[in-house]
Amino acid sequence: MTKSHSSTLPKVLQNNPLLTFGRGIANYSEVKPEHIAPSIEFLLEQAQEAINFATNPDTPSNWENLAEPLEDATESLGRSWSVISHLNSVADTPELRAAYGAMLPKVTAFFSSLGQNLALYKKFKELRIDASFAKLSSAQKKVIENSLRDFRLGGAELSDADKPRFAQIQDEQAVLGKAFSDHVLDATDSFMHLISNKAELIGLPEDVIAAAADTAQQKNLQGWAFTLHFPSYYPVMQYSENRGLRRLMYEAYVTRASELGPEFARGKLEWDNTQNMLDQLRLRDEEARMLGLANYAALSITPKMANSVDEVDLFLTNFANKSKPFAQRDWQELCEFAKTELGLTDGLQPWDAAFSAERLKQARYSFSENELKQYFPLPKVLDGLFKVIQTLFGVKIETTELPTWHEDVQSFCVKDLAGEIQAYFYLDPYARPGKRGGAWMDDARGRRELANGEIQVPVAYLVCNFAPPIKVDGVLRQPTINHDDVITLFHESGHGLHHLLTQVGALGVSGINGVEWDAVELPSQFMENFCWEWEVLENMTAHAETGKPLPRDLFDKMLSAKNFQNGLMTLRQIVMSLTDWRLHSKFDAENSKGQTVLDLSRKIASQFNVIPQPEISRWINTFSHIFAGGYAAGYYSYKWAEVLSADAYAAFEEAAKLTGSVLDPKTGARYRLEILEVGGSRPAAESFKAFRGREPSIDALLRHGGLS
Repeated sequence: MTKSHSSTLPKVLQNNPLLTFGRGIANYSEVKPEHIAPSIEFLLEQAQEAINFATNPDTPSNWENLAEPLEDATESLGRSWSVISHLNSVADTPELRAAYGAMLPKVTAFFSSLGQNLALYKKFKELRIDASFAKLSSAQKKVIENSLRDFRLGGAELSDADKPRFAQIQDEQAVLGKAFSDHVLDATDSFMHLISNKAELIGLPEDVIAAAADTAQQKNLQGWAFTLHFPSYYPVMQYSENRGLRRLMYEAYVTRASELGPEFARGKLEWDNTQNMLDQLRLRDEEARMLGLANYAALSITPKMANSVDEVDLFLTNFANKSKPFAQRDWQELCEFAKTELGLTDGLQPWDAAFSAERLKQARYSFSENELKQYFPLPKVLDGLFKVIQTLFGVKIETTELPTWHEDVQSFCVKDLAGEIQAYFYLDPYARPGKRGGAWMDDARGRRELANGEIQVPVAYLVCNFAPPIKVDGVLRQPTINHDDVITLFHESGHGLHHLLTQVGALGVSGINGVEWDAVELPSQFMENFCWEWEVLENMTAHAETGKPLPRDLFDKMLSAKNFQNGLMTLRQIVMSLTDWRLHSKFDAENSKGQTVLDLSRKIASQFNVIPQPEISRWINTFSHIFAGGYAAGYYSYKWAEVLSADAYAAFEEAAKLTGSVLDPKTGARYRLEILEVGGSRPAAESFKAFRGREPSIDALLRHGGLS
C-alpha cells in the first residue's frame, strides 16, 4: 500500500479534471456534472484501501505508517469533494446540483464510518501510547489527540447495534442541510419585482436604479427589476421613499422558504423549510443522546473553548441584558424621528426601519451611506487591504493567473519578503444567479509538510456578494462598495490570513483546521477594526468620479456615527445566538407537541428584543448558518470571539500610543507568530495568552461598541 492513491489512473478516468490536478489546483471551468460520480467513486475506493491498510494488524501504529498514509488518501478525497462543493455554492446549475446531491450520501457515509471504525480507533490509541509519540512534533501530537476525541464524538465507542443508526443520522443531516440551503437559494432566485414607472423609484441612488435596469435588460424586460439578492434588496429598504415598494420587498424577503413566501403561492411547496428545521433538530438531539450527552449544545462545545452549556447561556443572557438599554434608546430615537420628521404617524413598521435609520443618520451626522460609498471603488479598497496585510505581516501580495470558475474571479499569490510563494487565494466578489448569498472564506487546500520534506502551500477561497459593475450609457462603471462591504471584505480576509499564513506542517491542525469553533472568528473580527482607522482609509479611498480621497471631515462624521444604532444591531445578533443556543439546548424537538421552531424564536425575541415582531416574519426559515452552514449551537461564537478580537486589537491601539500607528510591524509580527502561524496546533486560549500575556477581557469590546 502506497502513501497516496495510485498515480496511474484507469484509462476512463485519465481526463477527469477532479482527478488530474494531484496536489495542484483544479481547473474549475473543465469540471462537468458527469465527472463527479466517477471521480468520487474512485477516490472513495482509494480511501477505503488506505483504511484497510491502516487497520491491518501488521501495520505499525506510528505516524509514518498510520497517520500519514491515511491523511494522504482522505485529503485527496476531501479536496476533490471540496471543489465540487465549492462549485455547488458559486456556480449552481440543476445538473451540478443533482450530481452533487447523488454523491453527498456516499461521501457522508464514508466519513461517518471513518469516525466509527473501532479498529482504526484502536490503532490511534496504540499510536498515542507508543514510544514514537513522544518524538512527534507538538502539531502532530495535537492531530492525534484531536483524532481520538473525534473518534469518540463520531461514535467509535457505540455498540455495533447502534452504529448503523448513528451513520444514518449523519447521512440524513447532510441531505437536510443541503436541501435547506437549496430552498433558500431557489426562493431567493425565484423572486423578481418589475417596475415600469420610474416615479416609483423615488429616493433610490442612481447606481441602484442603473443596476435594476441592467437586471431587467438581462431578462429581456423593459423597466427596472429588483430581486431578493442583498445588493438589490437592501438599497430599496435603505433609500426608497416608496413605502409600498419597501413593504412588498420586505414581506417577500422575510417569508422566503416558508409557507408564506411568494414562491409558496406559486406551488413551490417543497421550498418551505419549516419541517426541515424540525427534522434537523430531532436528528441532532438523537445524535447527542446516543453519545451520552444531554443535548446537541453539549455535543457542540466538546471541542470548543466554552466549558459548559450553562456558561454559554449565561454569557449570552448577560450580554443581552447589557445591550438592551442601549437598544431601547436606539429604538425610541428611531420611532420619534420617524413620527416627527418622516410623518410616519401610524408607527414605525419593520419595512421602515432601515429607511428611517438612514435618514436619521443623515440628519444627525450630515452624510449618507451612498455618499460614502462613492469613495470605495473595489480595486482601491483591495489595494488598501493588501497594504495593511503587507505592512503588518511582512508579506507581498501579487496578482497571478489561476484557473477560475467565472470571469469575475481574481487570483493572487502571497510571497515572503524573499519572493518565495507562501500561499494562493481567490477572490469571487460579485453577486449573481446560482451563487449562494452571504460572504465566506473556505479552504481550497491546506498547508502540509509532505513525506519528502516539500511544503504544500495553502490555497483559500474568499467569496463575497457585492453589487457587480454596471454599464451606464454604454460605459462600464468601476464597482463601488459601501463601508459595511469594506468591513465584510476585511473580515473574510482575516479568516484567509489564518489559513494562508500558518506555519504548521500537520494538515489536521494547519491554518483554520483544528481551531476551536468559538475562537475561529478571532482573526476575522480582528481585521474589521482597521476599517475605522484614518491612516488606513486615507490610502484606500478614491471618489469614483473625481478620484479624490475620502475627506477628513467626512471620515470624522463616519467615525462619530460608528456606533449609531449599535445597541439594536448588537442585540439582534445576541437574539439570533440565543435562538440557536436554546433550540439546541432547551427545545424538545421529539416531543414538541405543537411548539414550533418559530414559536421558540418568537419567545426569545419577545423576552430580549425591543423591536416588535412582525407576524409574518419567518426569518428563522433562512437561518442558513445553523441549518446549513456548520454553526449549529455555534452562532454564539461570533460574540464569544468578538471579545477575543477586540482585546487583541487593543494591543495595536496600545502600540499606536508609542509609535503613532496601529500598523505597527512589531506588534503585527507577534500577532502573526502567536495567533496566525500556530493555527489549531495548540488551544486558542493558550495562543491568546501568548499574544496578550493575560486572559481576555470584555472591556475593549464594550468600549469599541459604545456599550460601556
